[in-house]
Amino acid sequence: MEGTVKCSANYVPLSPISFLERSAKVYSDRLSIVHGNVKYTWRETRQRCIRLASALTHLGISRGDVVAALAPNIPVMYELHFGVPMAGAVLCALNTRHDSAMVSVLLRHSEAKIIFVDHQLLDVAKGALEILSKASRKLPHLILISDRESPLSSQNNNNRSLASKDLKYESFLANGEPDFEIVWPNDEWDAIALNYTSGTTSRPKGVVYSHRGAYLNSLAAALLAEMTSMPVYLWTLPMFHCNGWCLTWTVAAQGGTNICLRNVTEKGIFDSITQHQVTHMAGAPTVLNMIINAPRSVQRPLSRTVNVMTGGAPPPPQVLLKMKELGFNVTHGYGLTETYGPATVCIWKPEWNSLSPDEQANIQARQGVNHLGLEDVDVKDSESMKSVPSDAKTMGEVMIRGNTVMNGYLKDRKATEDAFRGGWFRSGDLAVKHPDGYIELKDRSKDIIISGGENISTIEVESVIFSHPSVLEAAVVGRPDDHWGETPCAFVKLKNGCNASADEIIKHCRDRLPHYMAPRTVIFDDLPTTSTGKIQKFVLRQRVKAMGSVSKASKL
Repeated sequence: MEGTVKCSANYVPLSPISFLERSAKVYSDRLSIVHGNVKYTWRETRQRCIRLASALTHLGISRGDVVAALAPNIPVMYELHFGVPMAGAVLCALNTRHDSAMVSVLLRHSEAKIIFVDHQLLDVAKGALEILSKASRKLPHLILISDRESPLSSQNNNNRSLASKDLKYESFLANGEPDFEIVWPNDEWDAIALNYTSGTTSRPKGVVYSHRGAYLNSLAAALLAEMTSMPVYLWTLPMFHCNGWCLTWTVAAQGGTNICLRNVTEKGIFDSITQHQVTHMAGAPTVLNMIINAPRSVQRPLSRTVNVMTGGAPPPPQVLLKMKELGFNVTHGYGLTETYGPATVCIWKPEWNSLSPDEQANIQARQGVNHLGLEDVDVKDSESMKSVPSDAKTMGEVMIRGNTVMNGYLKDRKATEDAFRGGWFRSGDLAVKHPDGYIELKDRSKDIIISGGENISTIEVESVIFSHPSVLEAAVVGRPDDHWGETPCAFVKLKNGCNASADEIIKHCRDRLPHYMAPRTVIFDDLPTTSTGKIQKFVLRQRVKAMGSVSKASKL
Protein backbone atom coordinates (compact mmCIF):
# COMPACT_ATOMS: atom_id res chain seq x y z
CA MET A 1 0.00 0.00 0.00
CA GLU A 2 1.31 3.44 -0.90
CA GLY A 3 2.89 5.34 1.96
CA THR A 4 3.92 2.33 4.02
CA VAL A 5 7.53 1.83 5.03
CA LYS A 6 9.45 -0.75 7.02
CA CYS A 7 11.96 0.87 9.36
CA SER A 8 13.39 0.71 12.88
CA ALA A 9 10.32 2.52 14.18
CA ASN A 10 7.87 -0.22 13.21
CA TYR A 11 10.07 -3.30 12.84
CA VAL A 12 12.22 -4.66 15.66
CA PRO A 13 13.12 -8.37 15.57
CA LEU A 14 11.12 -10.24 18.19
CA SER A 15 13.25 -11.73 20.97
CA PRO A 16 12.63 -13.01 24.53
CA ILE A 17 15.54 -10.83 25.60
CA SER A 18 13.06 -7.95 25.61
CA PHE A 19 11.08 -9.68 28.38
CA LEU A 20 14.00 -9.33 30.78
CA GLU A 21 14.61 -5.73 29.73
CA ARG A 22 10.99 -4.85 30.49
CA SER A 23 10.78 -6.72 33.81
CA ALA A 24 13.98 -5.09 35.04
CA LYS A 25 12.11 -1.77 34.67
CA VAL A 26 8.56 -2.68 35.64
CA TYR A 27 9.29 -5.27 38.36
CA SER A 28 12.80 -4.13 39.28
CA ASP A 29 12.56 -4.76 43.05
CA ARG A 30 10.37 -7.87 42.89
CA LEU A 31 11.95 -11.26 43.43
CA SER A 32 12.92 -12.94 40.18
CA ILE A 33 14.67 -16.05 41.52
CA VAL A 34 14.54 -17.93 44.82
CA HIS A 35 16.74 -20.95 45.51
CA GLY A 36 17.10 -21.74 49.20
CA ASN A 37 18.85 -18.73 50.71
CA VAL A 38 19.75 -17.31 47.28
CA LYS A 39 17.42 -14.54 46.15
CA TYR A 40 17.60 -12.06 43.29
CA THR A 41 15.37 -9.24 42.09
CA TRP A 42 14.64 -8.60 38.42
CA ARG A 43 17.08 -5.67 38.47
CA GLU A 44 19.80 -7.95 39.83
CA THR A 45 19.00 -10.72 37.37
CA ARG A 46 19.38 -8.35 34.45
CA GLN A 47 22.67 -7.06 35.84
CA ARG A 48 23.98 -10.61 36.20
CA CYS A 49 22.84 -11.57 32.70
CA ILE A 50 24.52 -8.48 31.22
CA ARG A 51 27.78 -9.40 32.95
CA LEU A 52 27.40 -12.99 31.75
CA ALA A 53 26.99 -11.87 28.15
CA SER A 54 30.02 -9.60 28.47
CA ALA A 55 32.16 -12.33 30.04
CA LEU A 56 31.23 -14.69 27.21
CA THR A 57 32.47 -12.19 24.62
CA HIS A 58 35.72 -11.78 26.59
CA LEU A 59 36.19 -15.52 26.19
CA GLY A 60 35.76 -15.25 22.42
CA ILE A 61 32.08 -16.02 22.00
CA SER A 62 30.53 -14.24 19.04
CA ARG A 63 27.26 -14.22 17.12
CA GLY A 64 25.98 -17.72 16.32
CA ASP A 65 28.40 -19.65 18.57
CA VAL A 66 26.95 -22.46 20.68
CA VAL A 67 27.24 -22.40 24.48
CA ALA A 68 26.29 -25.62 26.26
CA ALA A 69 25.01 -26.13 29.79
CA LEU A 70 24.78 -29.24 31.96
CA ALA A 71 22.91 -28.24 35.11
CA PRO A 72 19.67 -28.83 37.02
CA ASN A 73 17.03 -26.18 37.76
CA ILE A 74 19.26 -23.69 39.57
CA PRO A 75 19.58 -19.89 39.23
CA VAL A 76 22.58 -20.12 36.89
CA MET A 77 20.62 -22.25 34.45
CA TYR A 78 17.92 -19.57 34.38
CA GLU A 79 20.48 -16.78 33.83
CA LEU A 80 22.00 -18.66 30.90
CA HIS A 81 18.66 -18.46 29.07
CA PHE A 82 19.14 -14.70 28.81
CA GLY A 83 22.88 -14.12 29.14
CA VAL A 84 23.82 -16.45 26.28
CA PRO A 85 21.47 -14.90 23.66
CA MET A 86 22.43 -11.44 24.95
CA ALA A 87 25.93 -12.26 23.66
CA GLY A 88 24.42 -13.23 20.31
CA ALA A 89 25.10 -16.89 21.03
CA VAL A 90 22.94 -20.03 21.00
CA LEU A 91 22.13 -21.89 24.22
CA CYS A 92 22.34 -25.68 24.16
CA ALA A 93 20.92 -27.00 27.44
CA LEU A 94 21.84 -30.68 27.80
CA ASN A 95 19.86 -33.46 29.43
CA THR A 96 21.27 -33.94 32.93
CA ARG A 97 20.73 -37.70 32.76
CA HIS A 98 22.99 -38.22 29.75
CA ASP A 99 26.19 -40.17 30.37
CA SER A 100 29.64 -38.99 29.30
CA ALA A 101 29.46 -40.80 25.97
CA MET A 102 26.22 -39.07 24.94
CA VAL A 103 27.38 -35.67 26.20
CA SER A 104 30.54 -36.03 24.09
CA VAL A 105 28.41 -36.85 21.02
CA LEU A 106 26.23 -33.77 21.53
CA LEU A 107 29.19 -31.47 22.24
CA ARG A 108 30.84 -32.68 19.04
CA HIS A 109 27.66 -32.29 16.98
CA SER A 110 26.80 -28.84 18.36
CA GLU A 111 30.41 -27.62 18.22
CA ALA A 112 29.87 -25.93 21.58
CA LYS A 113 32.73 -23.60 22.50
CA ILE A 114 31.89 -23.39 26.21
CA ILE A 115 30.11 -25.72 28.60
CA PHE A 116 28.75 -24.59 31.97
CA VAL A 117 28.69 -27.58 34.34
CA ASP A 118 27.06 -27.99 37.74
CA HIS A 119 29.44 -29.39 40.35
CA GLN A 120 27.28 -32.51 40.79
CA LEU A 121 27.69 -33.33 37.10
CA LEU A 122 31.38 -32.53 36.81
CA ASP A 123 32.47 -36.17 36.47
CA VAL A 124 30.06 -36.65 33.55
CA ALA A 125 31.41 -33.55 31.80
CA LYS A 126 35.06 -34.48 32.41
CA GLY A 127 34.37 -37.92 31.02
CA ALA A 128 32.87 -36.34 27.89
CA LEU A 129 35.87 -34.04 27.44
CA GLU A 130 38.23 -36.99 27.84
CA ILE A 131 36.41 -38.82 25.03
CA LEU A 132 36.66 -35.72 22.83
CA SER A 133 40.37 -35.30 23.56
CA LYS A 134 41.07 -38.87 22.41
CA ALA A 135 39.33 -38.02 19.15
CA SER A 136 41.67 -35.04 18.74
CA ARG A 137 38.74 -32.64 19.01
CA LYS A 138 39.13 -29.05 20.21
CA LEU A 139 37.73 -29.00 23.71
CA PRO A 140 35.20 -26.43 24.88
CA HIS A 141 36.07 -24.26 27.88
CA LEU A 142 34.56 -25.71 31.06
CA ILE A 143 33.05 -23.31 33.58
CA LEU A 144 32.14 -24.83 36.92
CA ILE A 145 28.95 -23.93 38.75
CA SER A 146 29.64 -24.41 42.46
CA ASP A 147 27.38 -23.87 45.45
CA ARG A 148 30.43 -22.89 47.51
CA GLU A 149 31.28 -19.79 45.47
CA SER A 150 30.98 -16.31 46.87
CA PRO A 151 28.27 -14.09 45.36
CA LEU A 152 29.20 -11.63 42.63
CA SER A 153 29.04 -8.64 44.96
CA SER A 154 32.08 -9.89 46.87
CA GLN A 155 34.23 -10.55 43.79
CA ASN A 156 37.15 -8.40 42.77
CA ASN A 157 35.92 -6.92 39.50
CA ASN A 158 39.32 -5.46 38.64
CA ASN A 159 40.78 -8.84 37.71
CA ARG A 160 39.93 -9.48 34.07
CA SER A 161 42.29 -12.40 33.44
CA LEU A 162 40.43 -15.47 32.17
CA ALA A 163 42.31 -18.74 32.47
CA SER A 164 41.04 -21.42 30.10
CA LYS A 165 40.85 -24.02 32.86
CA ASP A 166 39.21 -24.28 36.26
CA LEU A 167 36.94 -21.29 35.72
CA LYS A 168 34.14 -20.87 38.25
CA TYR A 169 30.86 -19.22 37.44
CA GLU A 170 30.85 -16.31 39.90
CA SER A 171 34.48 -15.49 39.13
CA PHE A 172 33.65 -15.68 35.44
CA LEU A 173 30.67 -13.37 35.95
CA ALA A 174 32.84 -10.85 37.79
CA ASN A 175 34.88 -10.39 34.62
CA GLY A 176 31.86 -9.12 32.74
CA GLU A 177 31.25 -5.42 32.09
CA PRO A 178 28.17 -3.98 33.82
CA ASP A 179 27.47 -1.68 30.85
CA PHE A 180 27.86 -4.29 28.12
CA GLU A 181 25.79 -3.55 25.03
CA ILE A 182 23.36 -6.38 24.26
CA VAL A 183 23.89 -8.19 20.96
CA TRP A 184 20.37 -8.25 19.57
CA PRO A 185 19.49 -10.62 16.72
CA ASN A 186 19.94 -9.22 13.22
CA ASP A 187 16.86 -11.18 12.22
CA GLU A 188 14.21 -12.73 14.44
CA TRP A 189 14.77 -15.95 12.46
CA ASP A 190 18.27 -16.16 14.02
CA ALA A 191 18.85 -19.11 16.36
CA ILE A 192 18.39 -18.59 20.10
CA ALA A 193 18.61 -22.19 21.29
CA LEU A 194 19.60 -25.68 20.22
CA ASN A 195 17.62 -28.45 21.89
CA TYR A 196 18.20 -32.15 21.42
CA THR A 197 15.23 -34.49 21.20
CA SER A 198 14.75 -36.84 24.13
CA GLY A 199 15.94 -39.92 22.29
CA THR A 200 12.93 -42.05 23.25
CA THR A 201 12.91 -43.63 19.78
CA SER A 202 16.31 -42.88 18.25
CA ARG A 203 19.54 -40.93 18.58
CA PRO A 204 18.76 -37.33 19.61
CA LYS A 205 18.47 -34.76 16.82
CA GLY A 206 19.44 -31.10 17.23
CA VAL A 207 16.37 -28.87 17.00
CA VAL A 208 17.04 -25.20 16.19
CA TYR A 209 14.82 -22.56 17.84
CA SER A 210 14.55 -18.97 16.57
CA HIS A 211 14.14 -15.78 18.59
CA ARG A 212 10.77 -15.29 16.89
CA GLY A 213 9.47 -18.76 17.72
CA ALA A 214 10.65 -18.53 21.31
CA TYR A 215 9.04 -15.10 21.74
CA LEU A 216 5.68 -16.22 20.38
CA ASN A 217 5.62 -19.55 22.20
CA SER A 218 6.50 -17.84 25.48
CA LEU A 219 3.50 -15.52 25.22
CA ALA A 220 1.26 -18.39 24.13
CA ALA A 221 2.41 -20.38 27.17
CA ALA A 222 1.36 -17.53 29.46
CA LEU A 223 -2.11 -17.60 27.95
CA LEU A 224 -2.62 -21.35 27.99
CA ALA A 225 -1.29 -21.57 31.57
CA GLU A 226 -3.58 -18.71 32.60
CA MET A 227 -0.51 -16.94 33.95
CA THR A 228 -1.32 -13.35 34.90
CA SER A 229 1.28 -10.81 36.01
CA MET A 230 3.61 -11.62 38.91
CA PRO A 231 3.04 -15.39 39.12
CA VAL A 232 5.09 -17.61 41.44
CA TYR A 233 6.37 -20.46 39.32
CA LEU A 234 7.82 -23.69 40.77
CA TRP A 235 10.44 -25.38 38.58
CA THR A 236 9.56 -29.07 38.49
CA LEU A 237 9.94 -29.27 34.71
CA PRO A 238 13.61 -29.44 33.60
CA MET A 239 14.81 -26.16 32.11
CA PHE A 240 16.81 -28.18 29.59
CA HIS A 241 13.61 -29.68 28.15
CA CYS A 242 12.49 -27.34 25.34
CA ASN A 243 13.89 -24.51 27.50
CA GLY A 244 11.34 -25.47 30.12
CA TRP A 245 8.58 -25.38 27.45
CA CYS A 246 9.69 -21.74 26.94
CA LEU A 247 8.48 -20.95 30.47
CA THR A 248 11.98 -19.70 31.33
CA TRP A 249 11.14 -16.71 29.17
CA THR A 250 7.41 -16.65 29.99
CA VAL A 251 7.99 -16.03 33.70
CA ALA A 252 10.20 -13.06 32.80
CA ALA A 253 7.53 -11.71 30.46
CA GLN A 254 5.05 -11.69 33.35
CA GLY A 255 7.45 -10.41 36.02
CA GLY A 256 7.06 -13.60 38.05
CA THR A 257 9.19 -15.33 40.65
CA ASN A 258 11.10 -18.48 39.73
CA ILE A 259 11.28 -20.99 42.59
CA CYS A 260 14.18 -23.27 41.72
CA LEU A 261 14.38 -26.91 42.82
CA ARG A 262 17.68 -28.72 42.36
CA ASN A 263 15.97 -32.06 43.00
CA VAL A 264 12.27 -32.71 42.43
CA THR A 265 10.76 -34.61 45.37
CA GLU A 266 7.28 -34.87 46.85
CA LYS A 267 8.40 -33.02 49.96
CA GLY A 268 10.17 -30.35 47.95
CA ILE A 269 7.05 -29.71 45.88
CA PHE A 270 4.62 -29.40 48.79
CA ASP A 271 7.04 -27.44 50.99
CA SER A 272 7.76 -24.97 48.19
CA ILE A 273 4.09 -24.48 47.39
CA THR A 274 3.34 -23.73 51.05
CA GLN A 275 6.39 -21.57 51.75
CA HIS A 276 6.33 -19.47 48.59
CA GLN A 277 2.60 -19.47 47.76
CA VAL A 278 3.23 -21.04 44.37
CA THR A 279 0.63 -20.24 41.71
CA HIS A 280 1.94 -22.24 38.73
CA MET A 281 4.06 -25.26 37.89
CA ALA A 282 4.49 -27.73 35.04
CA GLY A 283 5.64 -31.27 34.49
CA ALA A 284 5.13 -34.59 32.78
CA PRO A 285 2.41 -36.96 34.05
CA THR A 286 5.08 -38.63 36.21
CA VAL A 287 5.25 -35.44 38.29
CA LEU A 288 1.47 -35.53 38.74
CA ASN A 289 1.82 -39.17 39.75
CA MET A 290 4.42 -38.17 42.32
CA ILE A 291 2.08 -35.56 43.80
CA ILE A 292 -1.02 -37.75 44.12
CA ASN A 293 0.96 -40.63 45.61
CA ALA A 294 2.94 -38.51 48.08
CA PRO A 295 2.82 -39.82 51.66
CA ARG A 296 0.24 -38.11 53.83
CA SER A 297 3.06 -36.92 56.09
CA VAL A 298 4.41 -34.92 53.13
CA GLN A 299 1.19 -33.56 51.64
CA ARG A 300 0.12 -30.07 52.67
CA PRO A 301 -3.31 -28.47 52.26
CA LEU A 302 -3.21 -25.81 49.56
CA SER A 303 -4.28 -22.32 50.51
CA ARG A 304 -5.06 -21.56 46.88
CA THR A 305 -5.46 -23.43 43.60
CA VAL A 306 -2.18 -24.21 41.83
CA ASN A 307 -2.34 -24.20 38.03
CA VAL A 308 -0.39 -27.09 36.52
CA MET A 309 0.56 -27.55 32.88
CA THR A 310 1.22 -31.12 31.85
CA GLY A 311 2.18 -32.72 28.58
CA GLY A 312 3.81 -35.81 27.15
CA ALA A 313 1.65 -38.92 27.30
CA PRO A 314 -1.99 -38.16 28.10
CA PRO A 315 -2.45 -38.29 31.89
CA PRO A 316 -4.88 -41.05 32.90
CA PRO A 317 -8.28 -39.66 33.95
CA GLN A 318 -7.76 -41.09 37.46
CA VAL A 319 -4.69 -38.88 37.90
CA LEU A 320 -6.58 -35.77 36.79
CA LEU A 321 -9.39 -36.52 39.24
CA LYS A 322 -7.02 -36.93 42.17
CA MET A 323 -5.09 -33.76 41.27
CA LYS A 324 -8.35 -31.81 41.32
CA GLU A 325 -9.23 -33.25 44.72
CA LEU A 326 -5.88 -32.05 46.09
CA GLY A 327 -6.44 -28.50 44.80
CA PHE A 328 -4.49 -28.54 41.53
CA ASN A 329 -6.02 -27.25 38.29
CA VAL A 330 -4.45 -29.25 35.45
CA THR A 331 -4.20 -27.90 31.91
CA HIS A 332 -3.29 -30.59 29.43
CA GLY A 333 -1.16 -29.65 26.45
CA TYR A 334 0.58 -31.52 23.68
CA GLY A 335 3.70 -30.80 21.72
CA LEU A 336 7.18 -31.88 20.79
CA THR A 337 10.71 -30.54 21.02
CA GLU A 338 10.21 -29.46 17.40
CA THR A 339 7.29 -27.21 18.42
CA TYR A 340 9.04 -25.46 21.33
CA GLY A 341 7.08 -27.63 23.76
CA PRO A 342 3.28 -27.20 23.99
CA ALA A 343 1.54 -26.76 20.65
CA THR A 344 -2.04 -27.58 21.63
CA VAL A 345 -4.17 -27.17 24.71
CA CYS A 346 -7.44 -28.68 25.84
CA ILE A 347 -9.44 -25.45 26.24
CA TRP A 348 -12.23 -26.09 28.74
CA LYS A 349 -15.81 -25.35 27.74
CA PRO A 350 -18.44 -24.27 30.31
CA GLU A 351 -20.97 -26.83 29.05
CA TRP A 352 -18.66 -29.60 30.26
CA ASN A 353 -19.11 -28.49 33.89
CA SER A 354 -22.39 -30.40 34.11
CA LEU A 355 -20.75 -33.70 33.17
CA SER A 356 -19.77 -36.34 35.71
CA PRO A 357 -16.21 -36.17 37.14
CA ASP A 358 -15.20 -39.22 35.10
CA GLU A 359 -16.53 -37.69 31.87
CA GLN A 360 -14.77 -34.41 32.63
CA ALA A 361 -11.49 -36.19 33.25
CA ASN A 362 -11.79 -38.11 29.98
CA ILE A 363 -12.31 -34.86 28.06
CA GLN A 364 -9.51 -33.14 29.95
CA ALA A 365 -7.11 -35.86 28.80
CA ARG A 366 -7.57 -34.79 25.17
CA GLN A 367 -4.89 -32.75 23.46
CA GLY A 368 -7.40 -30.16 22.20
CA VAL A 369 -6.67 -27.37 19.73
CA ASN A 370 -3.71 -25.23 18.67
CA HIS A 371 -2.68 -22.43 21.01
CA LEU A 372 -2.88 -18.79 19.91
CA GLY A 373 0.76 -18.61 18.85
CA LEU A 374 0.41 -21.44 16.35
CA GLU A 375 -1.28 -21.28 12.94
CA ASP A 376 -2.87 -24.71 12.71
CA VAL A 377 -2.95 -28.31 13.95
CA ASP A 378 -4.71 -31.04 12.02
CA VAL A 379 -5.01 -34.81 11.79
CA LYS A 380 -4.27 -35.98 8.26
CA ASP A 381 -3.77 -39.09 6.21
CA SER A 382 0.02 -39.36 5.92
CA GLU A 383 -0.09 -40.20 2.20
CA SER A 384 -2.99 -38.20 0.74
CA MET A 385 -2.56 -35.26 3.17
CA LYS A 386 -6.34 -35.08 3.46
CA SER A 387 -7.85 -34.27 6.85
CA VAL A 388 -9.47 -37.23 8.57
CA PRO A 389 -13.22 -36.97 9.30
CA SER A 390 -14.17 -35.53 12.70
CA ASP A 391 -15.73 -38.77 13.85
CA ALA A 392 -13.52 -39.55 16.89
CA LYS A 393 -12.67 -42.86 15.23
CA THR A 394 -10.55 -42.41 12.11
CA MET A 395 -6.88 -42.19 12.98
CA GLY A 396 -4.35 -40.06 11.17
CA GLU A 397 -1.06 -38.30 11.81
CA VAL A 398 -0.93 -35.09 13.84
CA MET A 399 0.47 -32.33 11.62
CA ILE A 400 1.41 -28.81 12.65
CA ARG A 401 2.32 -25.55 10.94
CA GLY A 402 3.08 -22.07 12.19
CA ASN A 403 5.68 -19.72 13.60
CA THR A 404 6.40 -21.90 16.62
CA VAL A 405 7.70 -24.83 14.59
CA MET A 406 11.48 -25.31 14.61
CA ASN A 407 13.83 -23.84 12.00
CA GLY A 408 14.99 -27.40 11.30
CA TYR A 409 17.39 -30.11 12.46
CA LEU A 410 21.02 -29.02 12.82
CA LYS A 411 23.27 -30.50 10.10
CA ASP A 412 20.51 -32.85 8.90
CA ARG A 413 18.84 -31.53 5.76
CA LYS A 414 17.22 -34.86 4.86
CA ALA A 415 15.56 -35.26 8.27
CA THR A 416 14.34 -31.66 8.04
CA GLU A 417 12.91 -32.15 4.56
CA ASP A 418 11.21 -35.39 5.64
CA ALA A 419 9.70 -33.70 8.70
CA PHE A 420 8.34 -30.80 6.58
CA ARG A 421 7.17 -32.89 3.61
CA GLY A 422 3.85 -31.62 2.30
CA GLY A 423 4.16 -28.19 3.88
CA TRP A 424 3.36 -29.37 7.42
CA PHE A 425 5.50 -30.62 10.29
CA ARG A 426 4.84 -34.34 10.62
CA SER A 427 4.78 -35.31 14.30
CA GLY A 428 4.72 -39.08 13.92
CA ASP A 429 1.88 -39.16 16.45
CA LEU A 430 -1.47 -40.79 15.67
CA ALA A 431 -4.73 -39.18 16.76
CA VAL A 432 -8.44 -38.88 16.07
CA LYS A 433 -10.45 -35.68 15.67
CA HIS A 434 -13.67 -35.17 17.60
CA PRO A 435 -16.76 -33.44 16.12
CA ASP A 436 -15.82 -30.24 17.98
CA GLY A 437 -12.40 -30.22 16.30
CA TYR A 438 -10.47 -31.28 19.43
CA ILE A 439 -7.80 -33.87 18.74
CA GLU A 440 -7.14 -36.89 20.94
CA LEU A 441 -3.81 -38.65 20.78
CA LYS A 442 -3.94 -42.40 20.32
CA ASP A 443 -0.32 -43.41 19.89
CA ARG A 444 3.03 -42.87 18.30
CA SER A 445 3.04 -44.37 14.82
CA LYS A 446 5.88 -46.58 16.04
CA ASP A 447 3.92 -47.70 19.12
CA ILE A 448 0.61 -48.72 17.58
CA ILE A 449 0.04 -52.49 17.96
CA ILE A 450 -1.45 -54.39 15.03
CA SER A 451 -2.87 -57.66 16.32
CA GLY A 452 -4.71 -59.93 13.88
CA GLY A 453 -5.27 -56.92 11.61
CA GLU A 454 -6.75 -54.79 14.41
CA ASN A 455 -5.10 -51.53 15.50
CA ILE A 456 -4.60 -51.29 19.26
CA SER A 457 -3.89 -47.95 20.93
CA THR A 458 -1.34 -48.52 23.68
CA ILE A 459 -2.44 -45.28 25.33
CA GLU A 460 -5.98 -46.62 25.68
CA VAL A 461 -4.78 -49.89 27.20
CA GLU A 462 -2.39 -48.07 29.55
CA SER A 463 -5.23 -45.86 30.78
CA VAL A 464 -7.30 -48.93 31.72
CA ILE A 465 -4.36 -50.60 33.48
CA PHE A 466 -3.73 -47.39 35.37
CA SER A 467 -7.29 -47.43 36.70
CA HIS A 468 -6.39 -50.50 38.77
CA PRO A 469 -5.98 -49.25 42.36
CA SER A 470 -2.63 -51.01 42.86
CA VAL A 471 -0.92 -49.64 39.74
CA LEU A 472 1.55 -46.75 39.96
CA GLU A 473 2.90 -46.76 36.38
CA ALA A 474 2.17 -48.72 33.21
CA ALA A 475 3.48 -48.99 29.67
CA VAL A 476 2.30 -51.24 26.86
CA VAL A 477 4.25 -52.40 23.80
CA GLY A 478 3.66 -55.04 21.15
CA ARG A 479 5.18 -58.46 21.77
CA PRO A 480 5.81 -60.75 18.76
CA ASP A 481 3.19 -63.44 18.29
CA ASP A 482 3.45 -66.16 15.66
CA HIS A 483 -0.32 -66.37 15.32
CA TRP A 484 -1.56 -62.77 15.77
CA GLY A 485 1.52 -60.92 14.55
CA GLU A 486 1.84 -59.14 17.90
CA THR A 487 -0.15 -58.82 21.10
CA PRO A 488 -0.09 -56.26 23.96
CA CYS A 489 2.57 -56.74 26.61
CA ALA A 490 2.19 -54.61 29.76
CA PHE A 491 5.04 -53.43 31.95
CA VAL A 492 3.63 -52.48 35.34
CA LYS A 493 5.04 -50.87 38.46
CA LEU A 494 2.89 -51.28 41.58
CA LYS A 495 2.38 -48.76 44.35
CA ASN A 496 4.37 -49.34 47.53
CA GLY A 497 2.59 -51.82 49.77
CA CYS A 498 0.18 -52.97 47.04
CA ASN A 499 -0.08 -56.33 45.36
CA ALA A 500 -1.60 -57.58 42.10
CA SER A 501 -0.98 -60.63 39.95
CA ALA A 502 -0.58 -60.74 36.18
CA ASP A 503 -3.89 -62.59 35.88
CA GLU A 504 -5.60 -59.89 37.93
CA ILE A 505 -4.27 -57.12 35.66
CA ILE A 506 -5.32 -59.05 32.55
CA LYS A 507 -8.82 -59.66 33.93
CA HIS A 508 -9.11 -55.99 34.89
CA CYS A 509 -8.43 -55.09 31.24
CA ARG A 510 -10.66 -57.79 29.73
CA ASP A 511 -13.57 -56.51 31.85
CA ARG A 512 -13.16 -53.02 30.38
CA LEU A 513 -11.81 -53.51 26.87
CA PRO A 514 -12.44 -55.72 23.84
CA HIS A 515 -10.58 -58.95 24.60
CA TYR A 516 -8.10 -58.54 21.73
CA MET A 517 -6.90 -55.28 23.33
CA ALA A 518 -6.16 -56.80 26.74
CA PRO A 519 -2.51 -57.65 27.41
CA ARG A 520 -1.53 -61.29 27.15
CA THR A 521 1.70 -60.70 29.04
CA VAL A 522 2.27 -58.64 32.20
CA ILE A 523 5.75 -57.91 33.56
CA PHE A 524 6.20 -56.22 36.94
CA ASP A 525 9.25 -53.97 36.89
CA ASP A 526 10.48 -50.37 37.06
CA LEU A 527 9.93 -48.49 33.80
CA PRO A 528 12.88 -46.90 31.98
CA THR A 529 12.26 -43.18 31.51
CA THR A 530 13.96 -40.09 30.22
CA SER A 531 14.63 -37.25 32.67
CA THR A 532 11.47 -35.55 31.42
CA GLY A 533 9.34 -38.52 32.46
CA LYS A 534 8.83 -40.05 29.03
CA ILE A 535 8.87 -43.84 29.05
CA GLN A 536 11.56 -45.25 26.77
CA LYS A 537 9.41 -47.71 24.87
CA PHE A 538 12.21 -48.64 22.51
CA VAL A 539 13.95 -50.23 25.52
CA LEU A 540 10.80 -52.18 26.36
CA ARG A 541 10.40 -53.27 22.73
CA GLN A 542 13.94 -54.63 22.78
CA ARG A 543 13.07 -56.64 25.88
CA VAL A 544 9.92 -58.20 24.44
CA LYS A 545 11.67 -58.96 21.17
CA ALA A 546 14.26 -60.95 23.11
CA MET A 547 11.43 -62.81 24.89
CA GLY A 548 10.15 -64.19 21.59
CA SER A 549 6.64 -65.13 20.48
CA VAL A 550 3.77 -65.31 22.97
CA SER A 551 2.14 -68.20 21.10
CA LYS A 552 5.41 -70.11 20.92
CA ALA A 553 6.05 -69.59 24.64
CA SER A 554 2.55 -70.81 25.53
CA LYS A 555 3.14 -74.09 23.69
CA LEU A 556 6.37 -74.91 25.57
